[in-house]
Amino acid sequence: MSTRMTISDIARLAGVSKATVSRVLNHKPDVDPVTRERILRIMEEHNFVPSVAASGLAAGKGHLIGVLVPALTWPLIPDIMRGIAEVVEETSYELVLYSIKTSNHERDRSDVINRILANRLIAGLLAIFPGQSARYLPALQRQGLPVVLLDDQGLPPEQLPWITADNRAGAYAATRHLLELGHRRIAHIQGPLKYQVSRERFQGYCDALQDYGIPLDPSLILQGDFMPPGGRACACQFFAMPERSRPTAIFAASDLTAYGVMGAAEEFGLRIPEDVSLVGFDDISSSGHMRPPLTTVRQPLTEMGRCALELLLSLLETPDRPGAARLCPSPLLARFAGSSQLQSQTAMTATIESAEPVRLRLATTLVVRATTAPPPCYARL
Repeated sequence: MSTRMTISDIARLAGVSKATVSRVLNHKPDVDPVTRERILRIMEEHNFVPSVAASGLAAGKGHLIGVLVPALTWPLIPDIMRGIAEVVEETSYELVLYSIKTSNHERDRSDVINRILANRLIAGLLAIFPGQSARYLPALQRQGLPVVLLDDQGLPPEQLPWITADNRAGAYAATRHLLELGHRRIAHIQGPLKYQVSRERFQGYCDALQDYGIPLDPSLILQGDFMPPGGRACACQFFAMPERSRPTAIFAASDLTAYGVMGAAEEFGLRIPEDVSLVGFDDISSSGHMRPPLTTVRQPLTEMGRCALELLLSLLETPDRPGAARLCPSPLLARFAGSSQLQSQTAMTATIESAEPVRLRLATTLVVRATTAPPPCYARL
């Protein structure tokens, strides 16, 4: 089996430096045409395929974009990655995936950041659901690496650009839907309050109740963990209340939480939506196939992935302004520039909160399926 050719081998055969070969690979104009032709001919003769990482390092600028994700089993990741892939395939970049393990969170977060700094392989980083890892990311930016956050979930560092869904407006729409059906005892199962998205969804719930003149009832608010076990535990507490005290509807902070509510309802012999209505948040792919299909708030996950990578690419094109981006730096983002409607139901609408760095909220959509209905007769008296 023949040994794979390297840049050094091509440089030796062409009688030039590795830097010259690298300039040819990176389409730099400052190479003599005759020399360029000789290098390209030698590459063709030897079927040379350059390593993306190696050529990027040789040129002093990586051709790799890093994507930092939580566990790959997280159900929102596939739709987001679809949007990222649609954009990156139109560029010369490749993706490098960094994943944070579910165990040893603190050590693992810092290890990943240190590894990114040490390797210097990537040109920029897209951090998806970084959570508490977000506080480590400014260190990358200070080293000159462009960073974009997608759906912050933790408190976003003020100096980093980010893209998220309009969680507050989505939660408002979900709660308003239940109110318009006639529900007045609407419970909310929150996500962990250390995450900004949890607080925003709770605020949207509160806004809708206030607009309809419904006092906030602390007994109808419990904190879950975005996962089915947490949703089930909270719902069991609600369903254990006396019939006329328990909620007639539940707004869950995530679809996975809502799945747990469904399990608890079955355990208590309650029917959805005849006895209790249910709304989730996310619209992950399985939600439309539940029994009954789940009414939920759809996050524009694929579009979020597209926009996040568009924004990161714009940062790579403006190296004189590390960590920031011009307002609407790409045609995709420009389509959002004119919108100021925080509660738009069109997924292609967004709100840009600030020009430097860019903070973009994409609108959510209420998807009404079969888990919501008017409240039981006793609750309408």
